Amino acid sequence: MTISTSGNGASPFDRTGGRHIGLFVRSFGGGGGAERVMLNLATALAGRDYRVDLVMGQKKGHFLNEIPDTINIVELRPLSARRLFAALRHMRDISGRLGSHVFNRKAAWILGTVPALTAYLNTQRPAALLSALNYPNIAALLARRLSPRPTRLVVSIHNHLSTAASGASKLNERRIPQLARRFYPEADRIVAVSDGVADDLAQVIAVPRSRITTIYNPISRPEILRQAQARLDHAWFAPGAPRVILGIGKLKPQKDFACLIRAFAHVRAIRPVRLLVLGEGPQRNALLSLARALKVEKDIALPGFVANPFAYLDRAAVFVLSSAWEGLPTVLIEALACGCPVVSTDCPSGPAEILDGGKYGRLVPMGDDTALAEAIVASLDHPLPPERLRDRARLFSVDHAVERYLNVLLGD
Repeated sequence: MTISTSGNGASPFDRTGGRHIGLFVRSFGGGGGAERVMLNLATALAGRDYRVDLVMGQKKGHFLNEIPDTINIVELRPLSARRLFAALRHMRDISGRLGSHVFNRKAAWILGTVPALTAYLNTQRPAALLSALNYPNIAALLARRLSPRPTRLVVSIHNHLSTAASGASKLNERRIPQLARRFYPEADRIVAVSDGVADDLAQVIAVPRSRITTIYNPISRPEILRQAQARLDHAWFAPGAPRVILGIGKLKPQKDFACLIRAFAHVRAIRPVRLLVLGEGPQRNALLSLARALKVEKDIALPGFVANPFAYLDRAAVFVLSSAWEGLPTVLIEALACGCPVVSTDCPSGPAEILDGGKYGRLVPMGDDTALAEAIVASLDHPLPPERLRDRARLFSVDHAVERYLNVLLGD
């Protein structure tokens, strides 16, 4: 375990009692929504003079250069699966339930942080620890079990668990609800990022709905607006160029960019438009092949991850979320904050809550490329006023979310 500050922040060994909070993430590797939420929270808490430790399984990822110097970075050193089992040998019921998860490459390295995370709890003694996403949540719960210190632990759920499991291609990921049912009730509090996620989770893990608190993902609106005005040197946004339809997210099945590309082909047949998808992932080649098959490859670009998507959202004609499932898609809120018209699938869960049933953007059935194309055309022809969209985004402010997180982290 290594501890450092990002710059001129407080010493990681300062003692601040109840004003000391740890936030545990696997890494900032993919630049995903959950990681962005944790960074926003950490930054806001540090701005309120809390001592904040950003505890990372691995210190890597796209957002590292955005961590302010008021935040301590704690990098854990994962053990091998074999050594993790040794650390848990006296907890036979637990190690048995983990089973093959420990030998799954995606899960093993974050579960392998349990001994180092336990040491962090013992030596740094945060008043509370907040974790995000399934395997880090389980690792945090195991570390708390192994630690003699009574650290308050809050786990946060960022996806619609039952839908994510049923749509997973790997057996271990389909078994996540079983682990959640075993471990999550041990948390002091459980946070879900939308009511849809909370309702689903209560059924999956068989706990009273009252035990789960909904806290919408926070977005840093002033920062978004600043970045939205940044210079963007991209030929597709030059004066007189065809309007751009924008998608943002990891190139993986959950986001269903194949449906978006099929919908774009319908729109492109009747309108001079282009499609830009920001993000990286394992489906890149398959998506490019689909674009070629539909003969729209010249009007589609997949430039990969970009550090400032807000400059694109500020200039796009419409943002489209084509997901098969979500928790509370932060990027949809960010699009509203930029005043960008939005179209979204009515997937479980989050879009309908964000858009208030369609008042702030069109909702269409999942996987229906024809309906998606029709909604895109309608949004191009009749966009909602940007200020109306920005007003809606204010509901998801950092200040509001921080107050609610402090209540669950430090409350009774």
